[in-house]
Parts: sequence; C-alpha cells; structure tokens
Amino acid sequence: MYTSTLGIDLAKNVFQLHGVNAKGKPIIRKRLSRNKLLPFLANLPPCLIGMEACSSSNYWARKLSAFGHEVRQISPQYVKPYVKTNKNDYNDAEAICEAVSRPGMRFVPLKNIEQQDIQALHRVRERLVRDRTALVNQTRGVLREYGVFIPEGIHSFRNQIPEILEDGQNELTTLTREIIADQYERLLEIDQRIAKYDKRINLIFRCSPLCQRLGAIDGVGPMTATALIAAVGDAQEFRNGRHLAAWLGLVPRQHSSGERNILLGISKRGNTYLRTLLIHGARSVVRRCDSRTDARGHWMQNIKERRGFNRACVAVANKNARILWALMTSEEPYRIAA
Repeated sequence: MYTSTLGIDLAKNVFQLHGVNAKGKPIIRKRLSRNKLLPFLANLPPCLIGMEACSSSNYWARKLSAFGHEVRQISPQYVKPYVKTNKNDYNDAEAICEAVSRPGMRFVPLKNIEQQDIQALHRVRERLVRDRTALVNQTRGVLREYGVFIPEGIHSFRNQIPEILEDGQNELTTLTREIIADQYERLLEIDQRIAKYDKRINLIFRCSPLCQRLGAIDGVGPMTATALIAAVGDAQEFRNGRHLAAWLGLVPRQHSSGERNILLGISKRGNTYLRTLLIHGARSVVRRCDSRTDARGHWMQNIKERRGFNRACVAVANKNARILWALMTSEEPYRIAA
C-alpha cells in the first residue's frame, strides 16, 4: 500500500515523518536526520507532502518537487487546531498530514531561487533601515542628557549633527563629541549600504518587464513591485484580486454573529513588509489627490472627505493590490480608468 499523504515536521537536524495511505491509515512513522531525509524521499513514490512554512521550507519544497512529489506549505496557525494532545514532533507531523489533506485548506505560495534572491535584498535592506533608526533614536536620547535637542526625522539629524559638533557653547564634553562623531560616521556608512541595495533593487526593476508594468500604477514603485514579485510569485494561486488583498491584510477584520455584521479595522495578516510598502505608496498618492480631475482622483477625494486621510490610504492600497493581481495574471498593460 503506497503513501498518499505525508506530513513532515521540519527542524534543523531531525525530521519527523507521518504518512498515511489512501484510506487514511498510518503506514509511515519515522524520525530521520537531515542527511537521510532526501535519500528516503527520493525512493518514495510520488505523493502529497505537507510542511509548515518556515525558514528552510522553500529549500526542501524545491528538492522534493524535483523527485515528483506535490509539496504544499501551510501556515503554522492553520496546523495548530489539528494537534490532538501535547505538542511534540510526532503530533506535529500527524497534524500537518491531517491539515494538508483538507480540501478547504489555505497554502503558502512556494518561492523559487529568483524570488528568494529578491526577498533577501529586501530583508537585508529592511534590517539596515531598522539599525539606522535605532542609531538615530539612541543618539538623540544621549544628546538630550546634555541639553541638546534634535527634532524627529532622519533629515534633521543629518543636518544638525555637524553643527552640534562644531558648537563650542553647548555642554558636550570631548569624550561625548567623539562618541557622537563616531555615531555620525556609522550613520553615513549605513546610508551608503542602503543606497547600494537600492541600486540593486532598481536594476532588477528595470530589467523585469513585469515590474515595469506593475510600476505604472500610482503608488507602486521599484520597492513595492519587486517585493510583490518576491512574495507572491505566481498570482494564479489567488482566486481573485480580493483574495490577494485579504492575504496582505488589507481587508476589514470581521466579528459577526447571526444577523449582526460587524466590520472592524484591517486584519493586518500576511506580509507586514509588503503591506507597509503599499500603504506608504498610497499615502503619497492620497496626499496629492486634490489636484487630480480624473475618475480615480475624484474617488480618492470622496473617500478622503467621508472617511479621513488614513482610511483613504488603506482603500487606495486595497485597490492597488487588486489591480496588481489583475496585471500579474494577464499580459495586458495598466490602463487608467476613463
């Protein structure tokens, strides 16, 4: 009797397998090390394999797909309800095997090498931006102890630090000036590294025809277009544009019962980084929508007047996500509404 469904609990060195046949009877219960996993699955007849989405799941998915298996990634939050008793590797593998066989289960899209390269660029750049923000906030806090106050914002920090270091009337000591100067040099170094990653992302944007078509939308630039391709990949895995918007967490969170339909704020599910880029891009569009006279401009002005600036930004981000899905699933260029 052949294995029809296999659940794998991924880890760093040890992997737990749980496989069932077509009737749901367990026939595989194994615990394998990392160097024995691929040889065992290479000799296994093609079957449906489920695993939780984690840091190495895309690598294993590509390897197992090359053996002819159908690999599905599941979000850990959808696997947890199927864990029957206590949490351990065996129960987790059994829960994954059960969850992947459900017809209504939602899966995480698989990523290829190119997508992971682009995602790595964005992840490293995001970490550099966080480091820069932490450095600026720490330096501003240190200066406040000496009675030197700098307004919020990276531009104010860059412009005022040289003047503060040259000012001999403040209470900064020689040691403090050396520390602040070292922090300022560190800031300039981080700026150069961020600019280097921006150039790489812009090069990918210019070389990709799909990114060029996505970049024609108002509020979508090289950062958003490349991050969307890295996160989504094949947009055909989403049923429609609203499904993609819901996957990004741009739809209302619902708490309804009976005849009472209660819609709350956005769900904020999915990729936080990509959702942030879409909302920031929409914010720049809504900020200058008052001068527009087309249909899209009137729509944004109406929402801005009725619901406020922030809700208008989320609405534009939601609409952009739906348009992006339509462009990714077809070969047609973006056409502005009449």
